[in-house]
Amino acid sequence: MSRVILGVDPGLTRCGVAVISSSSSRKVSLISVDTIRTSPSMELTERLAVIGNSIELLISEHKPDALAIERVFAQANLRSVMGVAQISGVVMYLAKKHDIPVQMHTPSEVKAAVTGSGRAQKAQIGSAVAKILGLGEIPKPADSADALAIAICNAWRASSSPTSTSKLNTKAQEAWLNAERVAKRKP
Repeated sequence: MSRVILGVDPGLTRCGVAVISSSSSRKVSLISVDTIRTSPSMELTERLAVIGNSIELLISEHKPDALAIERVFAQANLRSVMGVAQISGVVMYLAKKHDIPVQMHTPSEVKAAVTGSGRAQKAQIGSAVAKILGLGEIPKPADSADALAIAICNAWRASSSPTSTSKLNTKAQEAWLNAERVAKRKP
């Protein structure tokens, strides 16, 4: 049985989106990949709408079984973090609206899944994605390759619940999930 996974590398100026198919034998194949772009000169609400509408079209067209998004823990650039958070919120809203389970993956988790190293560089990620999918060239820009890597990571982790714990979770993910559970119990 194959699953369709929509991977999103959230960003306000460049948002990588990728749709893959994954079989139970860990074989993945490319369905669609793109980078949605918005201009910093556009109003914020318009930028969010452009990206949201584009992602909703992908959802309608490909009917993904899962949506994977990169979780960013911290960045030095507050403006960049805000853009990522805003787009992540739009994507999670769309997933809920269309009843698609969401899983968030850390950058190091995604890098480790596709390259074997949580510290891989952008070029290594692009090369690994091209090799895994049997592509003749590295997807460009890097946002597209990153979205593919996020989708592949999700496919290979094969976890069906965003809050499930398993032997596949890293220590950092287990700590995050435990903190979320504790926060939910507080009145």
